[in-house]
Amino acid sequence: MHFMISFLNLIRWQNLVLIILVQVLIKYALLNVFNVAAKLDTLHFILLVLATVCIAASGNIINDIYDVETDTINKPKMVIVGKSISEKMAFNWFICLSVLGVGLGFYISNYVGKSNFAALFVIISALLYVYASYLKQTFLIGNIVVSALVSMSILIVGIYDIIPAITNQNRGTQYLFFEILRDYAVFAFMINLLREILKDIIDIDGDYNAKMKTLPIVIGRKRATKVVFFLSLIPLFAMVYFIITYLYKQPIAVTYFIVLIVGPLLFFSVKSFSAETKKELHQLSSILKLVMLFGILSLLLYPFIFNNA
Repeated sequence: MHFMISFLNLIRWQNLVLIILVQVLIKYALLNVFNVAAKLDTLHFILLVLATVCIAASGNIINDIYDVETDTINKPKMVIVGKSISEKMAFNWFICLSVLGVGLGFYISNYVGKSNFAALFVIISALLYVYASYLKQTFLIGNIVVSALVSMSILIVGIYDIIPAITNQNRGTQYLFFEILRDYAVFAFMINLLREILKDIIDIDGDYNAKMKTLPIVIGRKRATKVVFFLSLIPLFAMVYFIITYLYKQPIAVTYFIVLIVGPLLFFSVKSFSAETKKELHQLSSILKLVMLFGILSLLLYPFIFNNA
């Protein structure tokens, strides 16, 4: 039982649940509801979700393996590799999950008739390893790469389910729904980038000891916090623009986005300008988690949005 709890924490099960949730909502609360032409039946969609989860879990494991030194300083009570689970066992799990994820990706790619798409899983798996072993130590590049990989968990449903089903007759509709997924992926990228920089600010002591070159180490903690503030204005203004442009005639949708996404983002921006303590920074990170969750759940609104457009 202790091993199972440690393993679930090692693979960051909460993050994996969010990946499953967003992909299921895309498939069944968006695409299926509007009868969008799709290439994946239920079984092969489940395999796509499983492939994504395996790759994400393997990335979390290899990240923890390379983070032992910094985590021993930043969060000693949460270190798993080398304590609850040996480094050798953790690495074996990383290999197994990577191979399973890439293998499933290869199978699904051939199923949808796009065998070249299999390279996507190989590239993502490789980038997760390079991120953990090198890129996360660099100035902003690691933050950008891992945020892009998070956004891919949204886009990948469109890549495998929408694009292979495009015909001359449905091209407009297919592109419309792929663009919706693209917008969600961009939003996820921006929110995750803010979280990554926040984590670097929180973990500055351990990262400095490991001679990393993260944003707060290069420019200082206070300046990095100001960068977070200015970057947070981008998704905030983007959401306001989205509401004014597309939802202004739909009070329920407007209320949802203002109360559950714009409101928390505005609060985040205000607080991030003067945040200094680790407690304040952790609270800001928690706000972003909620914004991400409510952003995912907003997919449930699209039947209402389109029917009242």
